[in-house]
Amino acid sequence: MTVGVPREIKKQENRVALLPSTAGRLVAQGHRVLVERGAGAGSGYADAEYEAAGAELVTAHEAAFSADLVVKVKEPQPAEYPLLRRDQVLFTYLHLAADKALTDALLASGVTGLAYETIEINRHLPLLEPMSEIAGRMSVVVGANLLAKHHGGTGVLLGGVPGVLPGKVVVIGGGTSGINAARMAQGLGADVTILEVDLDRMRFLDITLHTAHTLYSSEAHLQEVLPQVDLLIGAVLVPGARAPRLITREMLRRMKPGSVFVDIAIDQGGCAETSRPTTHENPVYLEEGVIHYCVTNMPGAYARTATQALTNVTAPYVEMIAGLGLAGACAKVPALAGGINCRHGRLTCPTVAEAHTLEAAPLVW
Repeated sequence: MTVGVPREIKKQENRVALLPSTAGRLVAQGHRVLVERGAGAGSGYADAEYEAAGAELVTAHEAAFSADLVVKVKEPQPAEYPLLRRDQVLFTYLHLAADKALTDALLASGVTGLAYETIEINRHLPLLEPMSEIAGRMSVVVGANLLAKHHGGTGVLLGGVPGVLPGKVVVIGGGTSGINAARMAQGLGADVTILEVDLDRMRFLDITLHTAHTLYSSEAHLQEVLPQVDLLIGAVLVPGARAPRLITREMLRRMKPGSVFVDIAIDQGGCAETSRPTTHENPVYLEEGVIHYCVTNMPGAYARTATQALTNVTAPYVEMIAGLGLAGACAKVPALAGGINCRHGRLTCPTVAEAHTLEAAPLVW
């Protein structure tokens, strides 16, 4: 099989979908690997490393898309839509529930869209979790910085100092990104509360995060805690579906001017009425006096770490698909079929279909 690795063209996206070492294994297994020049530069992997591994360097962006299996990090950008075709598998983060235009483009192309974020094994999302870990930890680093007065924040130091109470951090959602955000906030010495609806998960969080508080997630409880919050982190996730809008504009008005809201859920549409996608170049905006950080590719800021963490979990699937074909790989690991969001012009993911009020079609090989 021919495997293509394009350079990411989304703004400030420096991750790469395949390491030189994985390219070398694929070549050793008899596959052809096409890597666009500069694809790994942002993560610290030089073209020479791919070439030494046996990959073929291509100059044209479209040449990397000529492959049977195209492996990316982020969803195709509009300029890439014409490069997709029916007899091709696209393996990447898609987040289709939040993007109707992208969904329509993939359906029109006939490409088989295999999404990292909807592959679920034993109630885990193994290809999403590493990026959720990074985004969760990063949310506190970013939020703590934005609270500085020169950034328009309240001037609250999350950890406080002797004689001064710490800042208050509220995390909505106790999943992978939420628990990582809570851990980082705890490490800074902040007063941390996690809102969650799963009682078993709350018991786990209570045992794991000894000094954090847990609170059942409801509108009433949100209304109660928001006036005291310094840093609010949206970490809700419904696999494959659009994020629920839990925070209204009216709720935000209850927050202190200069407080910060980091919406990790923005890739899936965001969990606040006021959320809208931003970039690393222009990451923040102000709504109702609250600083919003809604960057859709947060882990891209730490490209080296993120690339290594992502490829640790994606590489075995890339090798499996290249060796067995997608149908063969799904037969070996049936959960892989859950990642197929669209195929041959048909939408096959029920949660994406529901988000766009479309009908989901059964998967047909």
